[in-house]
Amino acid sequence: MSRSCDEKEQRREFLKAMAAAAGAAMAASAPRELRGELSDVVHPAPTADACILLWMGGGMAAPDTFDPKHYEPFRSGLPVSDMLSTFPAIDTAVPGLQICEGLEKTAAVMDRATLIRSAVQPDLGSILHSRHQYHWHTGYVPPQTVACPHLGSWMAKILGPRNPVIPAFINIGQRLEGVGESEELKAFTTAGFFGTEFGPMNLPFPEEAAQSVRPPGKMTSERFTDRQKLFKRLLDKNPQRQFASDYQQESLLRSMENAYRLLSSKDRDAFDISLEPEASRSIYDTSRFGRGCLLARRLVEAGARFVEVTTEYVPFLHWDTHASGHETLTRMHSEMDAPIAQLIKDLELRGLLDRTLVIIASEFSRDALIEGVPGSTAADQATEKVERVTEMKHFGLHRHFTGGTSVVMFGGGMKKGFVYGKTADTRPLIAVENPVTISDLHATIMTAMGISPQAGFEIEGRPFYVTQDAKGKAVKELFAT
Repeated sequence: MSRSCDEKEQRREFLKAMAAAAGAAMAASAPRELRGELSDVVHPAPTADACILLWMGGGMAAPDTFDPKHYEPFRSGLPVSDMLSTFPAIDTAVPGLQICEGLEKTAAVMDRATLIRSAVQPDLGSILHSRHQYHWHTGYVPPQTVACPHLGSWMAKILGPRNPVIPAFINIGQRLEGVGESEELKAFTTAGFFGTEFGPMNLPFPEEAAQSVRPPGKMTSERFTDRQKLFKRLLDKNPQRQFASDYQQESLLRSMENAYRLLSSKDRDAFDISLEPEASRSIYDTSRFGRGCLLARRLVEAGARFVEVTTEYVPFLHWDTHASGHETLTRMHSEMDAPIAQLIKDLELRGLLDRTLVIIASEFSRDALIEGVPGSTAADQATEKVERVTEMKHFGLHRHFTGGTSVVMFGGGMKKGFVYGKTADTRPLIAVENPVTISDLHATIMTAMGISPQAGFEIEGRPFYVTQDAKGKAVKELFAT
């Protein structure tokens, strides 16, 4: 599938800017916690100790998942303008609340959820997944002059690990090599200027996670220590070390020490989903994402602070529906429904849900007609532009829509069976009540985790905050108390 020349140029400029920011981060000295009027902040009392982000990479269509609108079934000749939802609505455990067909098991646990139906994203001029995903995960619109830390890295830096053996930030399900736009994904899957030790442990294949925490061969602790010493000597002699600050090099060494502690610990069994009883494991075994949900549960039980589980973003696959949207979402529903519901029930059964914030989110929603928001000049990236549906491949929501998106939150101090915000019932399906920006959404998440949205660090003489310009405000109406 070809991309427009304009989009390719935008991607090239994005990558150049990200490379420059990454280089600046490697050369940066230690970030210093800010002091002063804006930064002498009091962190709020946390309502959650751990966070699991279930990332629907590629643009989850809210009208076909958590915000159903008028439904018209497939028929040849259906006007595309009449296509709002391609799945009928079903009832949930919350009286009066409906979500889309195919999510029956999730519907049964919505009485534990807060559903935000009015999340909004800015019109960045070009609706590039890379830019919007970077914005969502870091809170900053790219390009930036510094490499911005991922949401999980802020938690790892400020809160530290819950268990000193288990990495504070773990990323499950996303390959960072060998897939389209891998460099763009790497740009935000990082600790940025915080340093390597606060970055993610990447586990692209949940079923192989146990192998990543096993000592290689019969390596002894003495041999591993010798390797560390050798690595440090090589680092000292590396002619490129002048481009990395002492802080960044020391952070890399500390990350190696953390890895050794994990390899030497019995806690590494948490990474082995084959140890899960078969009756439980089979419920999660719908897909790589489903198995990732099981791994996330085991890791949070073991003491992980922040775990992201992704359906994996690959251009034109999964949620990135530029054609055959309805058929693709039928599959996505089947892959996500049982694992999400079981994750919530398992956390609740173990007494962990109240202190674990589980979030379902995506970079934007989708529409059948509108790219971006009404009036946007963004290029239309639908595969085929038709006025009427004549084939099944036309039936679906194939444009990127930023005017109204759904976010679901379970546990972690959020209200139960609560709906916040609203999108219009007729096109354009923009947020019409209580819009929630990314800054305010991040402020809400951080407040739940006990981090002030105004907390910040100085990096290379520049103040840098948890939420952009320290302006994010937590949505207090979402909290149970």
